[in-house]
Amino acid sequence: MTTGASKAGTGQTGKAACALVETPVGPCSRDWLERYGHAHMNVFGSPARVMDHGQGVHIWDLDGNRYLDMMAGIAVNSVGYAHPTWNRALEDQASRMAHISNYFASRPQIELAERLLTISGAPEGSHVYFANSGTEANEAALKMARLHGVGMLSGKGGGPGRIVALTRGFHGRSMGSLSVTWKPGIREPFTPLVPGVEFVPAGDIDAMESVFADTAGGPVAAVIMELIQGEAGVRPLDPAYVSAVRSLCNDHQALMIVDEVQTGMGRTGYWFAFQDPTLSGGVRPDLVTFAKGVAGGFPMGGVIAFGQELSDLLAPGLHGSTFAGNPLASALGLATLDTIQNEGLLENARAAGNRLRQGMADTGNPLYVGTRGRGLLDAVQLSHPCSHTLASWALDHGLIVNAVAPDAIRLAPPLIIGPGDIDQAVGILAQVPGDLPDD
Repeated sequence: MTTGASKAGTGQTGKAACALVETPVGPCSRDWLERYGHAHMNVFGSPARVMDHGQGVHIWDLDGNRYLDMMAGIAVNSVGYAHPTWNRALEDQASRMAHISNYFASRPQIELAERLLTISGAPEGSHVYFANSGTEANEAALKMARLHGVGMLSGKGGGPGRIVALTRGFHGRSMGSLSVTWKPGIREPFTPLVPGVEFVPAGDIDAMESVFADTAGGPVAAVIMELIQGEAGVRPLDPAYVSAVRSLCNDHQALMIVDEVQTGMGRTGYWFAFQDPTLSGGVRPDLVTFAKGVAGGFPMGGVIAFGQELSDLLAPGLHGSTFAGNPLASALGLATLDTIQNEGLLENARAAGNRLRQGMADTGNPLYVGTRGRGLLDAVQLSHPCSHTLASWALDHGLIVNAVAPDAIRLAPPLIIGPGDIDQAVGILAQVPGDLPDD
């Protein structure tokens, strides 16, 4: 057992023996939530609780209620809360310098870039660009796709080329990233968005071939996709489809951008999901974007460009960010990757994910009709659209899950989670009333 997992794995080992503990909204949370409503824009709706501190895979609210966190800040807190290695890195680097601007470099920044190139298996000439979030990482990749279209594809019809995205895909909420995000409800209020983007049905290779064949609007400069469509309900793509898209990109000199904002940094049991042939078909992308779990809770993201030619697309002055790659974020990225490697958390993600999916299959609760996902990025399919009601019930009984789709909940706990806590989570979910009403 890894160090982190042994500290976190304090839950009940028998699913049937799991005792329910009620954790209602307390008076402290109510008071602070009222203050929140007066001070914050209503962008996220009303928060469910006001949290105070965490340890391992648990988090406590202001009223002292403890919760088993099966969401990890939406797949962000890779090594849980208050991990000693992460804490030491934070204290040490903060005492040295937190920020220096991009006129200068720091050792953590350089070391983290080198480490990312190593764990991604990037060839000689590959480089990293750091950002602050997943949407910023995708913005950088989309700008690189535009430059690729203007440059290498200029003799095939001119213009910047088209960018192809998939239905159900999610790549962020900034104007550029939103342009390749499918969900109409969050796109339409901001139209017109960045032009030259076309959507094709996810998994439909005939539709993808048709887009490449129809060059009336210019050639395809890039295809952007998630190997597991997280916000769509944790839906893995067929590896044969991914491989076929790779071949189309090769044949037409288009870039293949794989968005690993949610799946990267060990979440699926591999450093990157594209390294799992059951997800990627064994192919390698041209650009990989990452964020969320890379710095274990500190805002960070970035792009890995495979090869010198792609690395040269962003010349000085074409892109940048004040905070990107700052020493503090980089030091915490190194601490996170060290912890994942030293504590065997890739292996733990695979084993814990298998235990979780099997446990949910064995609950016998008619509310659950299936599971899908890889490693510790999983969805539980529900018999009817009651995910928000279920998430609220679970929270009131000490378990944090995410209503990722009307008929599915997402489970993405810290990678340090132990078998006892997996069993406890399954035990609580097993006792959810099977006749929950629709949301």
